[in-house]
Amino acid sequence: MKVITNNPLVKEWLENVIDVEYIDCSYREILVVVRDMVHKGTKLLTHPLAGSVKPNETPYRSVIVTKHQGKKMDMESLEIIENSIVTFDKFVQKDIVWVDEVLYDFQTVDAIIIRNAVYSAIQ
Repeated sequence: MKVITNNPLVKEWLENVIDVEYIDCSYREILVVVRDMVHKGTKLLTHPLAGSVKPNETPYRSVIVTKHQGKKMDMESLEIIENSIVTFDKFVQKDIVWVDEVLYDFQTVDAIIIRNAVYSAIQ
């Protein structure tokens, strides 16, 4: 299992627990990276739009995927990630400059969601 994230707090909290791939990019770009991994045989282990924060309301996203690629593409994972990108694109993107305290709050929400998923999976 591996976490793909653009959230530095997830890297900080989980890098000693699970393989974390931190990418300095946008929420949408995380979805595209995960989609490209699915094309190569990686499977989704968490839903890319998990949580109650809408894609246009946070800049952070973390997704758990299989660490190793399968021999063929998982069609269910592909459908989920493709639909997630379409859903993301439906939301009007606002050009908002968040203050550091708000960014930290968004990081914390994403980190708690993914941390709970990781600990549930490894127990």
